Amino acid sequence: MFTYTNIKTNLPSILIEILNSLQEVGAKPILVGGCIRDFFLKIDSKDFDIEIFNVEKLEDIQDILSKYGNVKLVGKSFGVLTLSVDGFDFDFALARKEKKIASGHKGFEVITNKNMSFSQASLRRDFTINSIGYDFFEDKILDPHNGLHDLKNKVLRYVNKNTFSEDALRVYRAVQFCARFNLKLEDNTFDLCKKLADTNEFKTLPKERVFEELKKLFLKSIKPSIGLNLLKDLGILKYFDELEKLIGCIQDKEYHPEGDVWIHTLMCIDELARILSESDITDEYRKLYLFYSILCHDLGKPFCTQEINGRIASHKHEALGVEPTKQFLSKITNEKKFIEKIIPLVKNHLAPFQLYLANSSLKAVKRLSLKVNIEDLCYVCLADCLGRDIKDKEKCPKAIDWLLTKAKELNIQNSALKPLVQGRDLINIGFKPSKEFKEILDFAMDLQIDENLTKEEILVTIKNKYD
Repeated sequence: MFTYTNIKTNLPSILIEILNSLQEVGAKPILVGGCIRDFFLKIDSKDFDIEIFNVEKLEDIQDILSKYGNVKLVGKSFGVLTLSVDGFDFDFALARKEKKIASGHKGFEVITNKNMSFSQASLRRDFTINSIGYDFFEDKILDPHNGLHDLKNKVLRYVNKNTFSEDALRVYRAVQFCARFNLKLEDNTFDLCKKLADTNEFKTLPKERVFEELKKLFLKSIKPSIGLNLLKDLGILKYFDELEKLIGCIQDKEYHPEGDVWIHTLMCIDELARILSESDITDEYRKLYLFYSILCHDLGKPFCTQEINGRIASHKHEALGVEPTKQFLSKITNEKKFIEKIIPLVKNHLAPFQLYLANSSLKAVKRLSLKVNIEDLCYVCLADCLGRDIKDKEKCPKAIDWLLTKAKELNIQNSALKPLVQGRDLINIGFKPSKEFKEILDFAMDLQIDENLTKEEILVTIKNKYD
């Protein structure tokens, strides 16, 4: 059974100080939403939402909050004061209800009421598990929609059908919550989400908002596959046909006894989540492009899979996956740098095993570093190898360790091999900048890699060939 006897002792001391200051001016602050949900799930929280009752205007508490740090007003239409202090993020908002008056996530009329009850204010919340409040001064849980019951039974249920339908993004929120907390989408909520997924508002959701929800799905889930399968079940993959094509795309049973490419991809995603949880990587941006790389790594298979002499083959699928990867990613982000990180990982995801099986020389490892970040590639390749039902999985880390060891010998596991000769060196020996420079520099790199020549030897060879 859930208990809350130690909520008060687990709150940050700075928050307790702020709550006391707010009470002194007549405000009634109630902690609500994710921070309370996470407390019962035994998840540490750095973000706290505080709903303010008994106050007419945000300005009435702004001066109080300003004593603790820089206070910012965000969202003109919703009116939220944010305060970051001591490593915690606090959001303060007046008790309110929201009325849909136009399309889009900004098309709401906000109606505040200092005398509104917590139960009334909570009707605007998306899910019951996010509608639980905590009254610090009365040390009392406020749960008008039985959110604790749903949390205990691992059920995700909307608070109110009408208010839920006013923001189509909540469908994606349902997906990431189910994955993060291993919840089952309640039947009526499932039906409503499926219905919303066919609305025009859902189809025109800003890609930035969709990206943020998918980001939480990948970065905060032990098994992101739960959310991805829910995208399929809710009919959302029709908007991402690059992913939908993976369903039913057959694979050779010797290498993929688990089933089609979709099943393999989900297994890879979960393996990567496990691998990253055991790694020392803390950079969320890096984790995210690795997740998208493994999600996209086999997008080329539907374009080349065929039966040859009784065996299923997908020749050149890694190269053929580049275009569908670009098309898919362009639907959820405009960030070119992010996409550029993913493309070479998709294009070269077979390289680690190819080099390992061929017992390739250091020359091949050097050339690989010019195409892709080798350490990133090893994470993707390891997840790809482990994300299947083969029996000899011990070969997976062997291949990765072999490549990483060689790359580390050359100090190129996280960066491309540095060219000994650059454009300025050509100028120093008398060459004038021209279109020919690229050809000469490529020739210089070939000499550096294939002949293992020194900088001076390379320059002499260039002068003899091109002068």
